[in-house]
Amino acid sequence: MKRWMGTRFTGASITAALVLTACVTINVYFPAAEAKEAAKEFVENVIDHADKVEIKTEGENGGGMAWRLPRIDPLALIGIAPAYAQGAPDITIKTPAIQAIQSRMESRFNSTLRRGFDSGALGFTSDGLVTVRDASKLELKDRVAMNAAVADDNRDRKAVYREVAVANGHPEWEAQIRGVFAKQWIESARSGWWYQSGGAWKQK
Repeated sequence: MKRWMGTRFTGASITAALVLTACVTINVYFPAAEAKEAAKEFVENVIDHADKVEIKTEGENGGGMAWRLPRIDPLALIGIAPAYAQGAPDITIKTPAIQAIQSRMESRFNSTLRRGFDSGALGFTSDGLVTVRDASKLELKDRVAMNAAVADDNRDRKAVYREVAVANGHPEWEAQIRGVFAKQWIESARSGWWYQSGGAWKQK
């Protein structure tokens, strides 16, 4: 048995120290898969809320509530699940603030922005925003309203990226949340819509 600075270490105590160290090192990380799932749900609801990406239980009573299947964490078996769970939350988009933004974006998309994407006037930027890429695709009488809708939508987009990060207890994740959403807007774009990639415009 070895001594170091007057302290006796056994195999068991060394193992326990290693487990605690592992717990600390995994305590905080960005849950990319969960963020992508949340972004897909949000984006699809905005673009077309008939597309459902939520998993619902068979016995659901029609109240519109979606349930996620619980995740089994093997670290729970050795007593360090609370620390892991704190650092790896399921990304929630169900707060009142986020839902209010989503509702505004759905309404705006259906009333105004969809026409801009269908005509080719609008495009998704690589940083998660919307822009007027070709104003000539819009009638003169529609341009002021479309520009205003784009500006309002971009304010909501920035707000939702910030709010998702804050609501999940990690404001420092805002840039990563935005990056995940930016990819999802493009992935969910319908055929014929435009998006930025590598500094150039491409059409789906």
